[in-house]
Amino acid sequence: MASSKLTTFPHRHCLVQNSFLWGSSSLTQFQRAFTRSTPFAIRVQSKIAAQSKMVKAIRVHELGGPEVLKWEDVEIGEPKDGEIRVKIKAIGLNFIDVYFRKGVYKASTLPFTPGMEAVGEVTAVGPGLTGRKLGDIVAYAGTPMGSYAEEQILPADKVVTLPSSIEPITAAAIMLKGMTAQFLVRRCFKVEPGHTVLVHAAAGGVGSLLCQWANALGATVIGTVSTEEKAAQAKDDGCHHVILYKEEDFVARVNEITSGKGVEVVYDSVGKDTFEGSLACLKLRGYMVSFGQSSGTPDPVPLSALATKSLFLTRPTLMQYNVTRDELLEAAGELFAKVGLGELRVRVNHTYPLSQAAQAHADLESRKTSGSVVLLP
Repeated sequence: MASSKLTTFPHRHCLVQNSFLWGSSSLTQFQRAFTRSTPFAIRVQSKIAAQSKMVKAIRVHELGGPEVLKWEDVEIGEPKDGEIRVKIKAIGLNFIDVYFRKGVYKASTLPFTPGMEAVGEVTAVGPGLTGRKLGDIVAYAGTPMGSYAEEQILPADKVVTLPSSIEPITAAAIMLKGMTAQFLVRRCFKVEPGHTVLVHAAAGGVGSLLCQWANALGATVIGTVSTEEKAAQAKDDGCHHVILYKEEDFVARVNEITSGKGVEVVYDSVGKDTFEGSLACLKLRGYMVSFGQSSGTPDPVPLSALATKSLFLTRPTLMQYNVTRDELLEAAGELFAKVGLGELRVRVNHTYPLSQAAQAHADLESRKTSGSVVLLP
């Protein structure tokens, strides 16, 4: 019989080929010896390989136009402490994705996976995590970036449970846009009955929700759009006055509509093309809320430009208004309630396969879209 004193064996298959020669004690010694003699890196790599798998995702290796969005295989592992793995059902497309793709906003690394809004099903839960279980349908908006993928690892405290009354595609269209509308009209500048507000890009994803929400709060809503088709949508969404900015001077029209008084607040996501005109539309002590820059970054504004009417200027982001878990739950809860009661109409006017994200970006930037755009893995 072979000796029971074993030290090292160079090949794993020796265990299978020779195990019938040994008793249980010898076999146990062999297994221990094999573990000691196998390089640590190989054992770690084997463990990682067992826990990881490949999924499809959009990757950005260089900054630029829609063509830099590449459909590739990426590796996804197991969730760690405080994390969950989510199989994505629907992804919201937002202009912030374009900003990161172009480099207007800086991603922490290259390559990266874009996307900051999604809905999906929990498929794995990190060790020791409570409050989440397999099969939960959850939604998130904001960080971490990376929703343009078939699956994603997410911090459990960044997601909210999706009510069963709201479909995943609908939720993917409103998580970032809807919570943006919520903080803009409820916290950044609190819209009240009797206010007059100006909403640029009134037929866009955020603009559509802003018009409906401001109208429901009792404000007079003025919206700017680029086409007659979008004007009809804006009116349907609660705009009392719609301005075709390509055919009319929106500053002159706002002055006419308000009898020279101006508006309490301007919600401007366009940026460079509208910024100065937006300031001109404000009444004394009015609020200029610049929350996007689809036409480019506005030119610098001297403080003296605000002094003429004691204006307020802010450049808010959703992430700064949903810092705590309580803020996130309050914003999402109010949004879901509005949708559930039918007070907010969610317009998912366009869907694209995730693999065609480049085309979706091109259409968004060329203003061929209206309402919300959703990508489907």
